[in-house]
Amino acid sequence: MNWKYFYIEAGLAVMFVFALGIAGDRGLLSSRMESAVQSESYAGNPDAIKKETENTAVKTKEPELRETQALIASGRYPVMGSSEITVQDMIDYFNASGAEYPSEDLAEGGADSIETFCQMYVEEAEAEGVRPEVAFAQTMKETGFLQYGGDAHIEQFNFAGLGTTGNGVPGNSYPDVRTGIRAQIQHLKAYATDEALNGECVDDRYACVKKGSAPYVQWLGQQENPVGLGWATGENYGYDIVGMIEDMSDA
Repeated sequence: MNWKYFYIEAGLAVMFVFALGIAGDRGLLSSRMESAVQSESYAGNPDAIKKETENTAVKTKEPELRETQALIASGRYPVMGSSEITVQDMIDYFNASGAEYPSEDLAEGGADSIETFCQMYVEEAEAEGVRPEVAFAQTMKETGFLQYGGDAHIEQFNFAGLGTTGNGVPGNSYPDVRTGIRAQIQHLKAYATDEALNGECVDDRYACVKKGSAPYVQWLGQQENPVGLGWATGENYGYDIVGMIEDMSDA
């Protein structure tokens, strides 16, 4: 046996054990082991991954939601931003009104139930960064909880009076429910911000809006808008929508 190499190898082994001990004391190994265990726990566990993703999304939204809550407390309800209103909140609000969902008419446009209808609002609003409850409450106001009776007719899939200028003018028509919702949300975004649309424009009147002239729901009414612009001329138009959103939150 070559004793020289034996002592060298023995010395290296002792140094390795010593290094492991230091790493353990400093928590280096434990953190790595914890990461390995955590990764293993997620492997093949889609529910755990989904929960972690949802938790991360909530944490990401928290600063924006706090800012929004501060604006709401000051009497300004932003058209744009993240929302705490859920699809179920919207469904409950509609059902609490006592109105019957016009399933036969709206099924022709791809929304045979209030659940499908509300889901479309959330999807289309989130695609453009608009708060879904703003568009949904506006629709309930404009259509009398989807019962219509004004210049526009239900088969037009026009849910917010786009192009209705009075005196029986029916306004715009759309090929299906989703396109009608998308046009409404794009029009809301035009009033709320000068940011470009994320999707292809289906709102025929998008170019007619002075961009960013009504960033708050209250300002959608021309009489309450500081620059006299807005979606509608009726008194307290935007304030009525905010009141409906508050009811939706309590539904």
